[in-house]
Amino acid sequence: MRRETLSARPKRVWLQVFLTGFLLYFISLVVVVLTENPNLFPTLILLGNFLVPVTFVTFLYERQQFSTITLPSLGLSFLLGGVVAVLEAGFLEQLLINGPKFNLVTALQVGLIEELAKLLAVMFVARRMRHHLELDGLLLGAAVGLGFAALESTGYAFTVFLEAFAQGLRPHAPETFPLLAAIAVTTLRSLLTPFGHGVWTAIFAAVLFRESSPNRFRMTRKVILTYLLVSLLHGFWDGMPISIVLNIPVINLLPIGYWIVIFIGLSILVHLWRQALRRALKPTLESAQPY
Repeated sequence: MRRETLSARPKRVWLQVFLTGFLLYFISLVVVVLTENPNLFPTLILLGNFLVPVTFVTFLYERQQFSTITLPSLGLSFLLGGVVAVLEAGFLEQLLINGPKFNLVTALQVGLIEELAKLLAVMFVARRMRHHLELDGLLLGAAVGLGFAALESTGYAFTVFLEAFAQGLRPHAPETFPLLAAIAVTTLRSLLTPFGHGVWTAIFAAVLFRESSPNRFRMTRKVILTYLLVSLLHGFWDGMPISIVLNIPVINLLPIGYWIVIFIGLSILVHLWRQALRRALKPTLESAQPY
């Protein structure tokens, strides 16, 4: 029954979500530019920053076959987990990081803090779930991480917009229109969203669920090492030099360090995804064996 239900699920819903969201974003952009109405700016930025994370969560959900996570639970994790993680990270960073200077050491501190915040958020949204499927943890972690990314990117876009107005820039002056800077931030962060927070939190949550008992989280050695690994990836992503690029078309759009972090993160995630599917499929295969 479970497999029939899953096979009947519509495919490529993620593409419909993306195209619909992108159309709404484009329409919002045109209306804002034509009307120069700042009241419409929040709608534009929210659409832009949530489009890719929501699409990616839908994409992952469509490709799971044996997870017990439902779409409403995934949506709740995306929103609630993202909000909890952003608030925790903002409080801890303000409390623990001193000084305006941002360097690799500071970036590693940010990585440790934000990955801890997302860890606590995952544990919060999953406190009443059974923690026996690695695939459940992977999907839940991806949702929380992408919710965090969407809210964080929205905050950056609003900050850029407000800073532009604080400098006395007029919204209807094309050469100084603060909207352009906000859109640039939104576009860049949206393109990088699938390779950052969602991947790192999915990796950690998958290992956390695998190492835990059904009704209790366990902080084993593997869980702690995974937390340190994703924190390092996060820290290097934020603090690596941006001037080192390869003279290769397309590849040179990002510094080489970003490609290294993307490759490591996606490789680990794909490995865990395949491993989780095999483990989830094992009971079904065993029950189908003739006696």
